[in-house]
Amino acid sequence: MTAPETGELTRLDIGDDKDVVRVRQAVRLAAVAAKLPLVDQTKLVTAASELARNTLIHGGGGYATVGGVHNGRRAGVRAEFVDTGPGIADLDLAFTDGYTTGSGLGLGLSGSRRLVDEFDIQTTPGAGTRITVTKWAR
Repeated sequence: MTAPETGELTRLDIGDDKDVVRVRQAVRLAAVAAKLPLVDQTKLVTAASELARNTLIHGGGGYATVGGVHNGRRAGVRAEFVDTGPGIADLDLAFTDGYTTGSGLGLGLSGSRRLVDEFDIQTTPGAGTRITVTKWAR
């Protein structure tokens, strides 16, 4: 697997645990290519792992896109996670630390949001969720 170039997106289906690992690997490669410091690489990979797992478990599977981005001053990595699952009925509740619909620690969405520089979520109950995260090089 090679790192995507700036502007080039890699699409990865998420249908089982092995796919979650592949997403982690793709995000790590993109973070190295963008020259993110190791701490920021780790933050981004951790957030991506959590979001990929949420796509699989809560969304019933879907896909991720991963790619390098540049804003004219610095490079970064953008990852998007898309599913057509049940969506999130109460976003405020979903972002409350400690809230969980499963057996996790309840830090998934709120923790992921804290680990990245940009976090955007679009969700429609009954129609799925799209989460886009970006981490910029310092």
